[in-house]
Amino acid sequence: MTPSRMKAVQIHAYGGPEELRHEEVPRPEPGEGEVLVRVHAASVNPVDSKSRAGGAVVMRPGGQRLPLPIILGWDVSGTVESAGAGADFAPGDEVYGMIRFPEIGAAYAEYATAPAAHLARKPASLSHEEAAALPLVALTAWQALFDTAGLSAGQRVLIHAAAGGVGHVAVQLARWKGAEVIGTASARNEGFLRELGVDRFVDYNAGPLEEAVGGDVDVVLDPIGGETQERSLRLLRRGGILVSIVGAPPADRAAELGVRGERILVRPHREQLVEIARLVEEGKLRPTLDSVFPLAEARAAHERIDSHRARGKIVLRVPG
Repeated sequence: MTPSRMKAVQIHAYGGPEELRHEEVPRPEPGEGEVLVRVHAASVNPVDSKSRAGGAVVMRPGGQRLPLPIILGWDVSGTVESAGAGADFAPGDEVYGMIRFPEIGAAYAEYATAPAAHLARKPASLSHEEAAALPLVALTAWQALFDTAGLSAGQRVLIHAAAGGVGHVAVQLARWKGAEVIGTASARNEGFLRELGVDRFVDYNAGPLEEAVGGDVDVVLDPIGGETQERSLRLLRRGGILVSIVGAPPADRAAELGVRGERILVRPHREQLVEIARLVEEGKLRPTLDSVFPLAEARAAHERIDSHRARGKIVLRVPG
């Protein structure tokens, strides 16, 4: 019998990693069209850290934050425990997905409920830790590169922070599509990115971006914003596009340069998760795990992501 209580990591105040508490809470129940997932792993993303600090998706119109406590996290990999009416998964099915984003997903827990439409079958060749690392970053890269930018074979794409969570997946997806890939990162990540298949590596500390890239870029994927975004707009050919997953590009500056700028917010998408799983099984895509922490050590995981030195993804392993 599924217990009525569970362990979870939640915050009772907005702030630093020290606000994360591992404690016992009521276990949720699935509603219509939902499943209850026994979570085996949940990944840690920058949006988790921003939410913990009181920004990002916990802000609502009018400047009000969501009431506390909140269980953080959106990426899960686990096993279906039970299913509500209309859900098309059965107990025992292994699933992965990004649940409820941008609403609260409550993935840092032993159990989580999720709309069945936000989940897909877990790639069989991946561990739960690896599968949990994929959904948010892979969906973000897919929706930025393909849905928004329309990246196609032979185009030149510039991927900033290419060794990070979104970046290292975006590199692999762009290579699969047949694009020429330019990746920026610190010098210590050059070997890693060349193994992933970048055509040109750019050390962002080595000199002006314009000199290293040279212009005539068709697509820029920007997870950084600020000055990097402004300089990247100037690298695009006329008609090119910069897709940001942080701040919106200035429309007037983009128009002046004859380029486009778009900001996206990732959304759950089962069909894309199915395609991503297929690429994994075909050997075209694989997540890199920077580190794995037990659920009870979520604070250490957040300290790691706040260091901005992670290569690939940080994951929480849920015991049991």
